Amino acid sequence: MSFWKKLFGGSSEKAPEQAKEAGKIEHKDYTVTAVPFADSGQYQVCGVISKVIDGELKEHRFIRADRCPSIDDAANITFNKGRQIIDEQGDNMFS
Repeated sequence: MSFWKKLFGGSSEKAPEQAKEAGKIEHKDYTVTAVPFADSGQYQVCGVISKVIDGELKEHRFIRADRCPSIDDAANITFNKGRQIIDEQGDNMFS
């Protein structure tokens, strides 16, 4: 890309794609949903941990710096991180 296009806003870079659900798992009464999004030809690790507490749906969203070449790899890392957050923080993550 030329200097002038960069200077005046003509960027050829694509905006990141919207996150799409790539699967769900259950862990200790919580649901971990993987929602990685495409960015720069790879998938950014991103997820949501949810649980119903006293009749109210609570959610904790997290994003990691990890990027993977496939959406399945990103989903697997999301599930592992989600389990780790649940095991370490429990319901305190919703505070």
